[in-house]
Amino acid sequence: MNKIDLANHNIRLSRLVYGAWRLADDADTSTAQVRRKIDAALAEGISSFDHADIYGNYQCEALFGQALAADPALRQRIELISKCDIALTSDRFPERRVKYYDTSAAYIRSSVETSLRHLHTDHLDLLLLHRPDPLMNAAETGAALDELVDTGMVRAVGVSNFTPSQWRLLQSAMSHPLVANQIEMSVLERSAFVDGTLDNLQLDGLQPMAWSPLAGGQLFADTEIAQRVRPLLEAVAADHNGRADLAAIAWLLRHPAGILPVVGTNSIDRIQGLAGALEIEIDRQRWFEIWTAAAGEEVP
Repeated sequence: MNKIDLANHNIRLSRLVYGAWRLADDADTSTAQVRRKIDAALAEGISSFDHADIYGNYQCEALFGQALAADPALRQRIELISKCDIALTSDRFPERRVKYYDTSAAYIRSSVETSLRHLHTDHLDLLLLHRPDPLMNAAETGAALDELVDTGMVRAVGVSNFTPSQWRLLQSAMSHPLVANQIEMSVLERSAFVDGTLDNLQLDGLQPMAWSPLAGGQLFADTEIAQRVRPLLEAVAADHNGRADLAAIAWLLRHPAGILPVVGTNSIDRIQGLAGALEIEIDRQRWFEIWTAAAGEEVP
């Protein structure tokens, strides 16, 4: 699988990224099972692993890190992405009264230090701010992110779920470039295609990352919209001897922005074969047929 050089800043990620947000949901969270998932992803050419401090009620990074601690050489074969700034109400933080966002310098640094400790590594390849913070002080946040890059704690920084104007505000206060925006995109969540988000990323020469590329499984649920879309995905899959989930990923890959889907599954069987999405070709009319089925109406 080819690697993508994000914004030409020597941060190279695999075209498909494995999302670790469900590691703690597995019935088997042993180090051996986590390692099997890592190995299954690597066998597909997927070397980039997406985390966040909050995943699994603050457990997923530590579960993944146990596999790295058991085999330190594994770190040289993978890229680690993590996110911060969401503060969850949790039994781990009984003092919190409400879920909130925190982009203060102290919170960001503390979160990154914890992620590094949990992941048993001395640096993250990419750190993302997880959500826009209405109380973000761009100067303070930008300086904190710059310092993390300068000290080598992270190789590069970016954001997640930011609008183009929120991106510009933060970037205006930084010396290092923001290199990624991870946003929700799927056949069922198409806002970024028309609201200027993808346009602005392309203008800046940046490739977006797509979280929930299978709409959290809703593409395969028993709903009216899924029943409209699924036959088309299955037809694409049948043409390529593949799976419908791969066709949904290929639908995103077809876009010229060079989207990097972040695929999260606890099923090793589903991890196996993910690279097949890169082999599926979707022509323009079929792409719009899928869009039309999802929208429930023709494009204007």
